[in-house]
Amino acid sequence: MNMNEKWQDFSHPELNEQITAIGGSYFILKEARIRFDEDEVLYLVGAAIFDTSCCGAGGSAYALVPGFIRKWRYTTDKNGRPVSGVAPVFAERKRKKIREMIFKKESVLQVNFM
Repeated sequence: MNMNEKWQDFSHPELNEQITAIGGSYFILKEARIRFDEDEVLYLVGAAIFDTSCCGAGGSAYALVPGFIRKWRYTTDKNGRPVSGVAPVFAERKRKKIREMIFKKESVLQVNFM
C-alpha cells in the first residue's frame, strides 16, 4: 500500500434495492473483497434489467470496482450507509488482472472501474 496515494470515500450501497433508470432498473446484489498482491480490492456485483426500453427487453450482470480498500467501513454517510476509504485502480495492468480474477469468480459480462 502506498501511503502517499489519494483515496476517496465510498458509500456502500444498499443491497437488493431497486434503482429505476430510463431503460429499466438495476440492483446491487453482492459486495465482495478479493486479495490482489498485498492489497484487497472491493467490488460490487449487480444486475440490470432493461424492460422499459423502446428496443425490447433484456438484462445483464456486471461488476463495479470502487478500488483498493484503505479504511474499511470507518464511518457512515448522511443516509446511515457505511463508508470506506478506497483508492481507485488506475494502472491498466492491475485493472486487467483484477478483471480476470473477477471474471473467474463471478458470472458477469463486464467489469467496470469507478
